Amino acid sequence: MQKQKILIIGSGGREHAIGWKVAQSPKAGQIFFSPGNGGTSKIGINVDIKATDILGLLEFVKKERIDLTLALPDDPLALGIVDEFKKAGMRIFGPTKQASKLEWSKAFSKNFMHQHNLLTAKFEIFNNFKKAKKYISEQSFPVVIKASGLALGKGVIICQNLEEANEALENMFIKKVFGDAGSTVVIEEFLTGPEISIHAFSDGKNYKMFPTSQDHKKIGENNTGLNTGGMGTIAPLPFVTDKLLKNIEKDIVIPTIESMNKDDNPFLGVIYPGLMLTKDGPKILEYNARFGDPETQTYMRLLDTDILDIFNACVDEKLDQIEINWSKKFACTIVLASGGYPENYEKGKVISGIEEAEMQSDIVVFHAGTKIVRQDLTTNGGRVLGISATGNTLEEALAKAYKAIKKIYFEGMQYRKDIGQSALKILIYPN
Repeated sequence: MQKQKILIIGSGGREHAIGWKVAQSPKAGQIFFSPGNGGTSKIGINVDIKATDILGLLEFVKKERIDLTLALPDDPLALGIVDEFKKAGMRIFGPTKQASKLEWSKAFSKNFMHQHNLLTAKFEIFNNFKKAKKYISEQSFPVVIKASGLALGKGVIICQNLEEANEALENMFIKKVFGDAGSTVVIEEFLTGPEISIHAFSDGKNYKMFPTSQDHKKIGENNTGLNTGGMGTIAPLPFVTDKLLKNIEKDIVIPTIESMNKDDNPFLGVIYPGLMLTKDGPKILEYNARFGDPETQTYMRLLDTDILDIFNACVDEKLDQIEINWSKKFACTIVLASGGYPENYEKGKVISGIEEAEMQSDIVVFHAGTKIVRQDLTTNGGRVLGISATGNTLEEALAKAYKAIKKIYFEGMQYRKDIGQSALKILIYPN
């Protein structure tokens, strides 16, 4: 069997988890990460090229004769890495620049939903501060204000009153807090209900669903405080029935993939709609054009099929020819973050206890913001580690993860102590 040389682009927990899974494939040869982190260096070779340096990455792929590149973060996708690689005849997994616009332009995404009758919140789009301000003064609250472009998962603000809404608009349009990402703004109605993450592999025509998952976006317990990139995930969700999942597949996933095709914009990669389960049924909050983070860390613990087979089937547009199996267990990932995150935080804090944590049953520690400095593993980002556990029940997986966390220490370490608790209280969702 010919082994494949693999390049994984990115430096977070998602990339470490995908690398960890790729390394289990008998088809995997050398694995490179660009730029990678302290954990990925134990699986393969970290290459000092930024995820956004498309030409540098292309040069590396040609030089090393890489067989398959996995473009995982949103930034390189938005910059058109897939288009450039395909132009050069390279095999790469991920959507084109135009297809990933579902994520990097919320204005495009909302218009797409509207055009194809996909259920979402009522919305208006603005690129003028005064017009947005006038519109907001006529709305009932709360409302949601979103920077249209990529903002590291933080460009969504729920405004409880007019004062907060005006401040959000001013931050986006005038103060440019999110840079160019906030030059176009989407204002939409506030939806209520449990929020869930749906993922599906797609080869442009065919698709395969993942189990359901749920991220915990806010920094504080009971979903309080600032938005983050995600503080923890659970999968599958005990309150999502098979019937509800079938409806989501029929009403959201299939029409999304078919409509992208109809628009001559086929989607190859992982499509990830974030949904709100409202009293009127599931509605799309937004699309992501890649694996979620920390959802991926949780999913990789449940995937029973060789992930390289899946990536290759997607790239070769043969996804319908393989079966994807998922474990019947439950999994969770709890994020350990730097003190001060998601605002200012210090780097360079020494991390201890990972080995002891991984000695506990069913624990894998995925690295995100870590770096090896001389002999020490140190913090190098806001979200530092993801402690992932599996169990026969969700309660069991969570108990294992929290027990393992007690073994780990770095100065300022913070994490949520209520991951998965709200899901456990929803016994069954009616739709």
